[in-house]
Amino acid sequence: MSAKTLRYLIVIGLIALWELLPRTGLIPELFLPSLSSTLMAGWTDAGEYGHALAVTLYEVVVSMAFACGGGILLGAIVGSLPRPRVLIMPMVSSLYAVPLVILYPVFTVWLGIGSESKIAFASIYGFLPTMLATAAGIQTIDPQLLLAARSMGATLSQRLVRVIIPAAIPTVLSGLRVGGALVIVGVVVSEMLISSAGIGYLISRYRTILDSPHVFAGVLLVLFLAIAFNAVIRWIERKAAIWQTGTRAGEANDEIASGAMQPAT
Repeated sequence: MSAKTLRYLIVIGLIALWELLPRTGLIPELFLPSLSSTLMAGWTDAGEYGHALAVTLYEVVVSMAFACGGGILLGAIVGSLPRPRVLIMPMVSSLYAVPLVILYPVFTVWLGIGSESKIAFASIYGFLPTMLATAAGIQTIDPQLLLAARSMGATLSQRLVRVIIPAAIPTVLSGLRVGGALVIVGVVVSEMLISSAGIGYLISRYRTILDSPHVFAGVLLVLFLAIAFNAVIRWIERKAAIWQTGTRAGEANDEIASGAMQPAT
């Protein structure tokens, strides 16, 4: 049995258990409503969930632009320059160890309970791991690549875009995966704490009135959002793998050509 088939069987089994265990009374409906009742609750209030999903998607997209884009850019700069790396990396690593959720009340005081505070919190939440992973990946680049770029007169921006970031793609994508997932978590958690809109707000509101089907309908939406993000990252990884394969093939051809040009001994 292939791994893909086994994964499908596990998912089907979990779905079947989700439906059967509450139906048979082995798990109280208050703790885990059946899948059918969860889907019915989401379908009945589809308009409300659609509006909440639009709010959450907006906050996630903007936060990812700041967190992942800024994290990759600053991580590439810090990782490629020795002095800023020695100065900044210890501070960022120490800050990453702090539970950043304690900062969310500060953002609500500064920015209110609207989308701005959620975006600011989620951006910082996802920025740190993205920056750390990118900076760590930059340090694994072959120094000869950077030396060759400098010898050809490449500026810092050209080295970042054409040498540093492409060479660190695997590590950058790992940081992007972690940072993006934390952005989604940060947005939903902040909506659950203090908010008036979004999926997290609906989950928190229905939780207070013990409406489990509506709570799990919101949880399903968050799950689908995470699955969609993971699918996007996998698509980017496939594109990057094609690019890296082409690069390695070109290097191999260059090595063969240079070997052929050497005189036989």
